[in-house]
Amino acid sequence: MSRSYECIVVGGGLAGLTSMAYLRKNGISALLLEKREKLGGLVETFWHQGFAFDAGIRAFENSGIVFPMLKDLGIDFSFVKNEVSIGIGKESMALQGKESLVQYEAMLARLFPMERESIGRIMAEIRKVMGYMDVLYGIDNPLFLEKMDPLYLRKTLLPWFMKYQVNIRKASKLQEPIGEYLRRFTENQALIDVIIQHFFEDTPAFFALSYFSLYLDYTYPLGGTGKLPEKMAEYIREKKGEMRTGTGVVKVDPESHTVTLEDGEVIAYEKLIWAADQRAFYAMTEGAFGEKFQAQKRLVERSRGGDTILTVFLGVEKDRTYFQERCGSHRFHTPSLEGLSTVSFSANVGEAKDKELFRYTEEYLEKTTYEMSCPSLRDPSLAPPGCTGLVVSTLFSYDVVKRMKDLGVYEGFKEFSVKTILRVLEESIFPGFQEKVRFSLCATPLTMEKETHNYQGAITGWAFTNPTMPSEDRFKKIANSVKTPLADVYQCGQWTFSPSGLPVSILTGKLAADQVKKKR
Repeated sequence: MSRSYECIVVGGGLAGLTSMAYLRKNGISALLLEKREKLGGLVETFWHQGFAFDAGIRAFENSGIVFPMLKDLGIDFSFVKNEVSIGIGKESMALQGKESLVQYEAMLARLFPMERESIGRIMAEIRKVMGYMDVLYGIDNPLFLEKMDPLYLRKTLLPWFMKYQVNIRKASKLQEPIGEYLRRFTENQALIDVIIQHFFEDTPAFFALSYFSLYLDYTYPLGGTGKLPEKMAEYIREKKGEMRTGTGVVKVDPESHTVTLEDGEVIAYEKLIWAADQRAFYAMTEGAFGEKFQAQKRLVERSRGGDTILTVFLGVEKDRTYFQERCGSHRFHTPSLEGLSTVSFSANVGEAKDKELFRYTEEYLEKTTYEMSCPSLRDPSLAPPGCTGLVVSTLFSYDVVKRMKDLGVYEGFKEFSVKTILRVLEESIFPGFQEKVRFSLCATPLTMEKETHNYQGAITGWAFTNPTMPSEDRFKKIANSVKTPLADVYQCGQWTFSPSGLPVSILTGKLAADQVKKKR
């Protein structure tokens, strides 16, 4: 055994980096282990032929968490406002404040004139949830306040906490899948589809409707999203924290308080924070640790990962003005009004032939909703002069891509997907741009699985379709989400709490570090 640490953190995404930062801030000897060669997980920027692309998350929602965390750690770098727009068919609008809902309602009413009354009721629900969000994220999260000013406690925090308790109860009641929830207001499935098909399957109503607030909260770091893990890593190094990349864990032994690395090295810990895929943890943890541990292990093993994405990265010889006029820096674009409910298989995916898979892929890509991002529209240095990098992604089935791989047509599938997406975009929003595409790169759900080591390439942890969620999903109980059935093992990140995103990963990372400090 080479060394021993007060705490070992496994996983170098934002949750693991947050835990590591706070462990070192509190003087706790700690080692971070990351299987990939690069830190950041789903927060990453890469360069290709002079273009910068955000490989994972496209922008940050603060949610009263990201900026307070940076301030608390003394990490400073520049952000710009990230404006979001929505396009449906030939219609489009920018979200620039709560008043934008009036424009959104009018746009939907023009597209679905027979549904004006239903659309009005749906907008009322969105406004109700936005009211909850104003309270829930109305102040900086107090978890990141190192010192509590008595006046702030009395005048701000306590009144907010009382409102928080009321609103969190109201929000917690909106757990019904968003598709089912909207069917209370309309039977028009196409209308429901264009509102929700950029959300994960069976997304809870509150989480889905809250996004109209979160879009207004989006910011973008100059230099790309990858600047955040870079700055976090710099802070950890300044605090003399040890981090090893390209170092995978293959065994966890809670009885001896050790982890074994891929090269056979054994390292001891007093506390362990697991900030990686929860399935991997239970697969490599040996020993019989009681029924609670075994029950959680069984639940994790039979649960599915959350949705994943198909992404095309394009280097385009068109200047920023071309894209600013047509999509802005960040757009959710739905080219068809038909909706994805009209797209399906006639047979089980695992038995489908390649011809049917390609037919399904083409129809899906013609009707899906795309998230489009132009990094250089926020920061001109992220693309060569006169050119623009465009990131185009959509939710896509892991099972479909895996079947393509098994049939030996994976590379053909990627080429076909790029060709189809370029055609759809040219016909709907970017006339004449195909001939200006310098290069294209395609990342599939299998790419996500390979690069992030997340089960089935999941980008938000567990699927909402699981009959029983293998993680905490009650906002009021999020502090308990970092606890595991093992006494000296904590967890954090996207597999720890559902629904999960960047703010929750950071929050649970801090909560896990606090538990280690508390039990020191």
